[in-house]
Amino acid sequence: MNLDPSLRPRDRILNAAAALLAEHGREGVSTRSVSALAGVQPQTIYRQYGDMRGLLIAVAQSGFAAYIEAKAGQGSSEDPVADFRHGWDMHVDFALRNPALYALMYGDPRPGLESATSDIEAALGGVLRRVALAGALRAGVARATQQVLAANVGVALTLLAAQSRGDRVGIDSEVSVDTREMLVGWLMNEGDGGPIVGSGDSGSATAAASAAALGASLSAVEDRFSNGELALLGELLNRIGGDISG
Repeated sequence: MNLDPSLRPRDRILNAAAALLAEHGREGVSTRSVSALAGVQPQTIYRQYGDMRGLLIAVAQSGFAAYIEAKAGQGSSEDPVADFRHGWDMHVDFALRNPALYALMYGDPRPGLESATSDIEAALGGVLRRVALAGALRAGVARATQQVLAANVGVALTLLAAQSRGDRVGIDSEVSVDTREMLVGWLMNEGDGGPIVGSGDSGSATAAASAAALGASLSAVEDRFSNGELALLGELLNRIGGDISG
């Protein structure tokens, strides 16, 4: 890889580390390899990033920021459930196209790296909040976000393992779509008006969806309540919406 010599040393170091990570994995990113590719002295890395852990955190933040930017550039449709499906697929596609970076973030998490994934969690929460405001989410937004993220990451890591083994059957299987659709069927109501699988009776499903919608819209009226009232209301809404999540 030829790095642009006009770039600042900090940027050359970052680009070199990202290239080495993509080509050789975590083991290929060392002070010696990065300094040689970036054309800087080893001590420059430490002046710019503190240590190699700081450099890897910066690489992760840069890579995931580009992913978030691309995701935001897709915009939103009028169907939040469709946007949820698209976001799930983008997440898995990003993992398969950036296996070393994704494995660094989710397969071998270390202190400091979690900051690079916070925007992904926030973006997912934003989509699920739109689902809730549409009356189609049958759990609290925060809880649903954690459940979906755990499933999305699990599927991505499973497919990465298949990719590393050269298992095309595993990679090309419908495991991602099947898991995604199970979550849609379990957590969401796409507006058919009927009972939802796993929700118990249709009355409890309706109540859970209404509670999730109200919880997602509380920020618009929070100035009308004290902190204690907001906490109590949030707890009650979470309890109502916990029929399928608890």
